Amino acid sequence: MPHTTLSPTPTPAPALSLDERLALANTEMTARLDEAAVAYEVNTAHITTEPVDLADLVTLPLTPTLQPPTPHPTPVAALLQRAHHRLLTGGWCAGRFEDENGALCLFGAVRTEARFDLRLEMAAMDVLLDAIRRQFGDRFQSAVAFNDAHKGSDGRVPIRLLGQAADLAHARSI
Repeated sequence: MPHTTLSPTPTPAPALSLDERLALANTEMTARLDEAAVAYEVNTAHITTEPVDLADLVTLPLTPTLQPPTPHPTPVAALLQRAHHRLLTGGWCAGRFEDENGALCLFGAVRTEARFDLRLEMAAMDVLLDAIRRQFGDRFQSAVAFNDAHKGSDGRVPIRLLGQAADLAHARSI
């Protein structure tokens, strides 16, 4: 009589608990997400991007109208602060003193807010140029050149620098 060998019947694996199933699903999803992240990096490596300077973002209050801040106590700082507020509310332009919509360049905003006080205007323009040179070195010979170098942009950088110049003048108590 032929000899047959019987193999033992496999016993079923014990059922996984809920925590064990969740841990297994978490491990599987983590592996899939890691694989997708690598695929994304590989697929987008050829796309050039420029980093965003968060300081360039102009933030506005959630109120319907933009209210001017409390004025600086010193004349040059207050002038630069008013000019900054004028650009935020009235618009910025480059390549000319004022555009057809009433937007002003940096110099136009300072001159308008100086109200014919040439001494105050010149002091404000000096502080503005100092603020520009602190960030950009000697690349620009004047605030007007800096303003016009940003033609074609949305004006965030020039407007931000005008606000920084107001703070600089306040720190210098002028």
